[in-house]
Amino acid sequence: MPRYQNSQSFAIILNALEQERYSVVEGVVNMADFGLPQARRRLVLIASKGFHVALPSSATPCGWYEAIAHLIPMMLDSQLLLKQQQALERFLAGNAPTLLLIERVGGRTESKYKPGYLPCNTILRCLRRAAPTHFTDHKGCNRSKFADIWLPDGTVKSLSIEGAAKLQGFPDWYEFLSEAATAGSIIGYSVPPSFAGQLFMSAQSILKGAYL
Repeated sequence: MPRYQNSQSFAIILNALEQERYSVVEGVVNMADFGLPQARRRLVLIASKGFHVALPSSATPCGWYEAIAHLIPMMLDSQLLLKQQQALERFLAGNAPTLLLIERVGGRTESKYKPGYLPCNTILRCLRRAAPTHFTDHKGCNRSKFADIWLPDGTVKSLSIEGAAKLQGFPDWYEFLSEAATAGSIIGYSVPPSFAGQLFMSAQSILKGAYL
């Protein structure tokens, strides 16, 4: 989490790495800057000794629709909740109809909807057991629906676990359990695999250069 950067325990970690003469790169990055179709700010720390590993180069931005367009036809039909419908009406009052990803879960400071050309909001899996998340309610029960996709023709589709996983950078072949809470934990707590892959490839190229 970004706020961990200012914690005492993080300062202890940085001090220990410095004493052991590690080269450290740390900072809060937005995963959308690395091609993830999701605005996800996370604290990243890279420690290396004997060579310097930096963050990978930024990638072309990707909207959520581009990432999951191939999955939408297979998603279940849905109906908007009242608050979703109200958010849609506010959007349409000043904008032309376009693809929208509309959250079913409240409590955000950001907009409940995101047009298809933008990254989606951060997919949440809260650490507090009593707090609602995208995948569970305040009692910890599975949500059957957590976000909907509104199409300009009026069709509404329920965002699937596969779609949420794709927005988190998981490859198509990764298999999840059918239980929303378990799958949501894997998705919501994970470092986006697509970013981890970029970081690994960046470090690998530096290591190869160091030993050639």
